[in-house]
Amino acid sequence: MSTRFPFTAVVGQQDLQLALLLNAVAPNIGGVLVRGEKGTAKSTAVRALAALLPEVEVVAGCRFSCDPASPDPTCPDGPHTVAAAEARDARMVELPVGASEDRLVGALDIERALAEGVKAFEPGLLAAANRGILYVDEVNLLHDHLVDVLLDAAAMGASYVEREGVSVRHAARFLLVGTMNPEEGELRPQLLDRFGLTVEVAASREPDQRVEVVRRRLAYDDDPAAFAARWADEERAVRQRIVAARELLPKVRLGDGALKQIAATCAAFEVDGMRADIVMARTATALAAWDGRSDVLAEDVRQAALLALPHRRRRNPFDAPGLDEDKLDQTLEESAGDDDDPDPDGPGGGGGEPSPSPEEGPQGGDAGAQPEDGEDGEPQPAAGGAGEQAPARAAEPFRTKALTVPGVGAGAAGRRSRARTERGRTTGALRPRGALTKLHLAATVRAAAPHQRARGRSGPGLVLRRDDLRQAAREGREGNLVLFVVDASGSMAARQRMSAVKGAVLSLLLDAYQRRDKVGLVTFRGTAAEVALPPTSSVDAAAARLESLPTGGRTPLAAGLLKAHDVLRVERLRDPSRRALLVVVTDGRATGGPEPVALAGRAARLFGAESVASVVVDCESGPVRLGLAGRLAEELGGTAVTLDELRADAIAGLVRDVRGTTSRRAA
Repeated sequence: MSTRFPFTAVVGQQDLQLALLLNAVAPNIGGVLVRGEKGTAKSTAVRALAALLPEVEVVAGCRFSCDPASPDPTCPDGPHTVAAAEARDARMVELPVGASEDRLVGALDIERALAEGVKAFEPGLLAAANRGILYVDEVNLLHDHLVDVLLDAAAMGASYVEREGVSVRHAARFLLVGTMNPEEGELRPQLLDRFGLTVEVAASREPDQRVEVVRRRLAYDDDPAAFAARWADEERAVRQRIVAARELLPKVRLGDGALKQIAATCAAFEVDGMRADIVMARTATALAAWDGRSDVLAEDVRQAALLALPHRRRRNPFDAPGLDEDKLDQTLEESAGDDDDPDPDGPGGGGGEPSPSPEEGPQGGDAGAQPEDGEDGEPQPAAGGAGEQAPARAAEPFRTKALTVPGVGAGAAGRRSRARTERGRTTGALRPRGALTKLHLAATVRAAAPHQRARGRSGPGLVLRRDDLRQAAREGREGNLVLFVVDASGSMAARQRMSAVKGAVLSLLLDAYQRRDKVGLVTFRGTAAEVALPPTSSVDAAAARLESLPTGGRTPLAAGLLKAHDVLRVERLRDPSRRALLVVVTDGRATGGPEPVALAGRAARLFGAESVASVVVDCESGPVRLGLAGRLAEELGGTAVTLDELRADAIAGLVRDVRGTTSRRAA
């Protein structure tokens, strides 16, 4: 077995180490979510923690690591009446991002269960992690239904497997640790809340600390065993401290004063539900035990708040997690010792940012008075701007209509378009390919029934063969690649107008986040187009690029469409099962170069020929409308909607499907 990097040798990640150690002392805190950029020792610290955990006593031969002192009465390997015990190291089990549900929770042998009535159960990773650590790297890339199963098991301390009336339950108590890079996409707020603590990690900007990181890593790579031996005493001391803290934990007193501070803090920061209060109480108690104290102090409550509340403050994916420490100190001070009035409605109220005030036009002009048409249909550049204007603030986002891709796909699970999936409503039955996972009971019985006499059936049960089994075909929803192509030219540069456009795109990004899509951003202005953001699961990164988007210059519409075509071509090679939805945000004008309108039409017809689902968000305004965006939508083989029609509460219908080329031409 390879020698792990020592936990105590990790440099400059004190908050991460503390959060992991607190969960080692009190696993009922609910685990740790570690957020941070790549190369910040997230995985190294988690893997090193396993070596610090004390040995566990298990029932010999039990696949579920039952405690011989109190064995699980429902253990599938039980009952353990008089069982031999053995000691072993605490396990650390890693859950791969691409794991199936059966790999996580285990699988029943459906064929034996139906034919023989035997609960033949193959344990999954939850069983292997019982009384140890379950580590999920890149947890934000894990399918949502797997994260739900994982967090349910962590909360209940048990895993349930249900298959067509046959059920198995086993203990699943583990320290849950997830790591993620926010650049690759966020977890839903509901899932964030299920993690007990969250830690933000970043590489140090101090040269001396960075030098020490490199020095230790090189020493470890040269001779792992010798490097680990140098830290053996520190590792042993931490291991002993964990054992002592676990023994002290039941004796720690959480007084009414500390409880009122916890309640006042959660109320002041407007966190949803009561989970934050419970996690803070458990964390503060573990902090006291870790420091060898039997009473919880105000400093424990403060530290618990810094670990348990930041990720619960997010209201949408564009909010950065964090906590106002000045407000925290004020709340703790006001609630300290005030038994009569803990002031839960007191300071602050938090919430969101105030709505931005309307943007003013450039250099002494109102935005509405800015000319929209210059020599070639574009406004004159701002003074000193050389054709480029400062970015406009996005208007307040709104709930958008559902834009879907027609047909039935087979992409990654999501919530946008129809798809053949492992979860969803049953639409039929088919012969299984490989292992049977979702039994279609009625179809299986129908397949087996005609052969019962020939197979010599004499009892009440069916005589089944492998060929009788039928897999349930299910239809659910998939996530798509939503590629935004945004016109940032001078014809879009009127400040209030661009603010509304950005607000609309921001609204569509929020919708893409909720529907589990990947997003990409192509912008065009001046003489060229650029990929502002390659396809990613991080919609907050797209929102940040959109916010800083400058405007000005001509309108190279053809360049924007061709750039988008290249992006989709590459993505089809990377992920052929994920279908694309093209969203072009423009007023439809095309200027610059020879025959810009004809060139844009030819570029648009490329998408129509490939049946790429598309929608044009028509940003044209003013009393005179040329209808250019509508003509562009026809060339694309898609649909045009105005900014007003994009709103979910608009009068013209509640849902608009994006029609492909075939349906458009058939009409």
